Amino acid sequence: MNFRTRHREDPEINLIPFIDVLLVVLIFVMLTTTYAKFTELKINLPVANAQSTKPRPKELVVVVTADGRYSVDNRQVEGRSVELLAAALTAGTGANRDTVIVLTADASATHQSVINVMDAARRAGLSQLTFATQGQMGAAAAQP
Repeated sequence: MNFRTRHREDPEINLIPFIDVLLVVLIFVMLTTTYAKFTELKINLPVANAQSTKPRPKELVVVVTADGRYSVDNRQVEGRSVELLAAALTAGTGANRDTVIVLTADASATHQSVINVMDAARRAGLSQLTFATQGQMGAAAAQP
């Protein structure tokens, strides 16, 4: 019988291969990550391919120009505040709260200008809002 005590070695954890793998993963992540800025997106809105709708008797057309000016039923709104726009909407609809607001915004109008129209409609008590778009040239000719 062999009763000799064996000399046990303490186990060691070698961290160098682990660090090497982590560095390779870090380099992979850094090389594959895109750093895109959302302010550099160039979009051109609005265009839609739909048939023109029939005019409704209870419509109020609000136009937003590229520089942020408003007109309600072909009447220029003096100023650009939401309160003035809400007053013009109230005057244009009278007591009729079923009026549909047709928002016609220039493609280069600011988002804030369109939101101001929506906020003014809410303040005036008008809940029906639709957006007018321009049809595509080739698609408009193809439709009956």
